[in-house]
Amino acid sequence: MITYNVTIKLEKEIETQWVTWMREEHMPSLFDTGCFHSYVLHKLLQDDATDDGVTYIAQYHCNDLNEYQTYIDKYASEMRNAAFEKFGNRFIAFRTLMEKQF
Repeated sequence: MITYNVTIKLEKEIETQWVTWMREEHMPSLFDTGCFHSYVLHKLLQDDATDDGVTYIAQYHCNDLNEYQTYIDKYASEMRNAAFEKFGNRFIAFRTLMEKQF
């Protein structure tokens, strides 16, 4: 199993609106691409950063690298643009790719 992991640091002022958008629009849209079989959103409870931001981790699960690559090739740019159109520079995202070992 492959996990596409997106860590997002956002301003506290947009947290409620952002979480609602993720739950109702963004994450279901990614799922609807057919590239992922499940997803989950976590809120980081312990954050060593000194600013007032809040951190979330979105994880999208796919069966193999081919499904992930299909997402990157066909949908990733559009999905990223939707986030920036909605929230501008009020967040930053860091992406990683992980493979389940057992």
